[in-house]
Amino acid sequence: MSFILLMIMSGFFWVVTYYLIIKRCFRDNTYGMPLVALGLNISWEFIYSFITPHGVPYIYTNIIALSLDTILLYQALRFWRYEFPKLSERSFYLLFLFIVIFSFLTVYLTSYILNDPIGYYIAFWQNLLMSILFILMLKFRDNLRGQSIYIGTFKMLGTAFASIAFYLYDPLNKGSWIMNFTYLAIFIFDIIYIIMVYNKAKIKL
Repeated sequence: MSFILLMIMSGFFWVVTYYLIIKRCFRDNTYGMPLVALGLNISWEFIYSFITPHGVPYIYTNIIALSLDTILLYQALRFWRYEFPKLSERSFYLLFLFIVIFSFLTVYLTSYILNDPIGYYIAFWQNLLMSILFILMLKFRDNLRGQSIYIGTFKMLGTAFASIAFYLYDPLNKGSWIMNFTYLAIFIFDIIYIIMVYNKAKIKL
């Protein structure tokens, strides 16, 4: 399987992940993308769609994902009170504004400093953070609002295909132990999340 095909498959699974989060969250009246992860995703997909755009076919996935991000953003701004009932509106919006600005600067400056015009390093590092944040969100909520085993599975598949693509074909990897560790860590945390969701679903039944 070629690099392009692996990345197309990765993009497909990620788009499905976003769709499943959106669908579940409208049902549960909540948001399903952790706020820091949402800020990083919006920043990454905006930067690599419009500021330093990827080539075809990857830019199409970026734009589709960014479009879905706007719905995830709407859900976060619409339903945050259900998850943070003691937080004032002013505090939440200031916090979220800080998250978005900090996320944008983190993505842009990390890629600039590392001379990484395609956002390879920060994409996987924020993916790892996202995997951890999904686990923390499940623990914090202690329920399956906005979450499902299907979301976790498709996220895992989307990252797995991208990890395999870069590991096998892209010179940026260059046998880097840091990136190989990152691929493995994301996979492990995704498996942990899927198991946690499965166990929570069994308890509910």
